[in-house]
Amino acid sequence: MTTAEADVEDLADVVCPSCQGTRLNATARAVKFGLQLATDAQTAIDGIAITELARLSVSDMRQWVETLQVQGRMSQRESDIARDLVPEILGRLKFLEQVGLGYLTLDRGAPTLSGGEAQRIRLAAQLGSNLQGVCYVLDEPTIGLHARDNQILLGALQTLSDQGNTLVVVEHDEDTIRHADHIIDIGPSAGKRGGRLVAEGAVADIQNAIESQTGRYLLHAMRHPLQARRDVVTGHEVQQWITVTGASMHNLQAVTAQVPLKRLVAVTGVSGSGKSTLARDVLLANVHTAVQKRSTKAGRDALDAGEQIAWTGCDSVTGFEAVDRVLEVDQTPIGKTPRSCPATYIGFWDTIRKLFADTLEAKARGYAANRFSFNTGEGRCPSCEGQGIRTIGMSFLPDVKVLCETCKGARFNPETQAVTWRGKNIGDVLQMEVDEAVDFFAAMPNISHPLQLLKDVGLGYLTLGQPSPTLSGGEAQRIKLVTELSKVRDDITRRGQKAPHTLYVLDEPTVGLHMADVEKLIKVLHRLVGGGHSVVVIEHDLDVIAEADWVIDLGPNGGKDGGQIVAAATPEQVVALGTWTGLALGPVLGRKG
Repeated sequence: MTTAEADVEDLADVVCPSCQGTRLNATARAVKFGLQLATDAQTAIDGIAITELARLSVSDMRQWVETLQVQGRMSQRESDIARDLVPEILGRLKFLEQVGLGYLTLDRGAPTLSGGEAQRIRLAAQLGSNLQGVCYVLDEPTIGLHARDNQILLGALQTLSDQGNTLVVVEHDEDTIRHADHIIDIGPSAGKRGGRLVAEGAVADIQNAIESQTGRYLLHAMRHPLQARRDVVTGHEVQQWITVTGASMHNLQAVTAQVPLKRLVAVTGVSGSGKSTLARDVLLANVHTAVQKRSTKAGRDALDAGEQIAWTGCDSVTGFEAVDRVLEVDQTPIGKTPRSCPATYIGFWDTIRKLFADTLEAKARGYAANRFSFNTGEGRCPSCEGQGIRTIGMSFLPDVKVLCETCKGARFNPETQAVTWRGKNIGDVLQMEVDEAVDFFAAMPNISHPLQLLKDVGLGYLTLGQPSPTLSGGEAQRIKLVTELSKVRDDITRRGQKAPHTLYVLDEPTVGLHMADVEKLIKVLHRLVGGGHSVVVIEHDLDVIAEADWVIDLGPNGGKDGGQIVAAATPEQVVALGTWTGLALGPVLGRKG
């Protein structure tokens, strides 16, 4: 691939015009396998180039290799050469199928793989090694895996175990936990309140442990629905829809999808069925383009004059006029430096700085709000420059981060810390946990409201000044959701102003979340929809799917066998249709609230 400049700021990937994306030069592409020249006695048999084989999926490639000798397309010499190679190729292809990756094409670029797919490829490589006495550590191998394929993965893990290996799996998935021979449960909560062994043993031992949140959810699973479903009726003017017509990007097969607005919509389907392509690459990208076009007067005038939007990956998108802004809430870090923290990202730190600047002590010293900034100004610690930690270079070893010996992690100099509000200085506030800060700032709604939201989404254990690079992907995503929820309240409190209708798209937000945190996340998503917004979630987690108002289920399988909408209905109707998602969802919906 080559990179071409799309505009002044952004870059877009385009197919290399020389090799057409195959990565090989003309000489390599010209070599054909199984090519037989025409003679008087026989006709020519076309060979196959390596680039054609690379476009095949793992499953298709396995079938091609299996029929290779049957087709008689190899000479005796070629058969002798392939005798030892074919079994090895077949074995590796079968291992990839065994971990649920039969839909991947062989030329798929590594950067386009999800974390779960990359991990399962490494797992397939280990299945073929036939090693014994190895300790494997896997971090959430079920990421991106549909419930249908869980048993396939668990079978692969069992095969590794049966070969005489030890597997340590870090996992939140209920099926994997129940399949384990021995469970180690760490808790009881997160952050400073965790880090202890609360239970270990079999499933029954975890369920009987009083402090184990995992045990509680294994014993009493989440009931559905947590709140009454919002009505969605096709063919009637119940509410507005966004309609994507003729989506044909990647493996999508001219799909036409209707997404109800101001509803919680789950986009589901087996791995590789086209969920992310439809929701992110087509819906999100095109609605964002359309909204940006409508946000300027020149753009609106152009649309009114009949100018057509250049749609990406589909024929057209309609119904986007009701959306005011589009946002993808992902698990990318909220900041790359230690100076970034939840308080600064959400935005209430400025209010706290003004609060300290308004104290009598600050006014007597002539301190303004900028004095209480740890990013710039005279108030921050000069030794660590407001980071609270110092980085020591270790030459040939990795750098070591240590607590600043001057400010002890407070980030501010002694003169700034001399100013207090209700007995706490600005450094104390940064080191305060969210749960404590909710009560401390109870009289200040502009501060206590976002803090309460952080507590509601299960982040009460975080400190206000916790460096952003230390946050997990799930924590970062929930902080972004809190930022959006606080905006919902701000919009509502503005007199005479309509709250902007936002379309949120989330790609597997449950990755890295415990069952208890999934329940909190579901409540946050419901609050966003309750605030008048539209939420589209790409998800495999059955608890989230069971809470959706509307489900768009893709399939029936992955790769070239996917890319179709097999169901677009309520969760109960999807169960009745008997799709792969419906079969897995049935027992979950059976747990009525």
